[in-house]
Amino acid sequence: MKRSEVEHVLRAAAAITQEHSFVVVGSQAILLAYPHAPEELLVSRELDLYPALNPGKADLIDGAIGAMSSFDETFGYHADGVGPETAVMSSDWQSRMQLFYVGGRRMLDADVLLQRIGQLDIAAHPVAAISEWARRRSLEARSA
Repeated sequence: MKRSEVEHVLRAAAAITQEHSFVVVGSQAILLAYPHAPEELLVSRELDLYPALNPGKADLIDGAIGAMSSFDETFGYHADGVGPETAVMSSDWQSRMQLFYVGGRRMLDADVLLQRIGQLDIAAHPVAAISEWARRRSLEARSA
């Protein structure tokens, strides 16, 4: 998915939900910070998001511009309406050191990531384990 496609999905989601603020999660969220991200980070066909102030409207997004919708069939990409409770990193990301470096270019600042992990609710998330994973992956990426 390209940055222009991310913007298209966001405009469509805004029109559908009548919301103007979204939380974007998942692999394509990097395109918001890096509009010209390397090809390796552009392989996903979906944008995971939910309305920031009205997460319940994520179902509207899924129904109108989700997988196998006419939007998906027309453009070749779609939205996945998720919620705060489902917006977690999938297990396959644990082996992807490209979160930190792609083609020798730093894509994610480990210190910023650790700071944000520290803001998670300890009661709802294994913060210590997530922090340790991020530290390990960062060190592995630097030495790769």
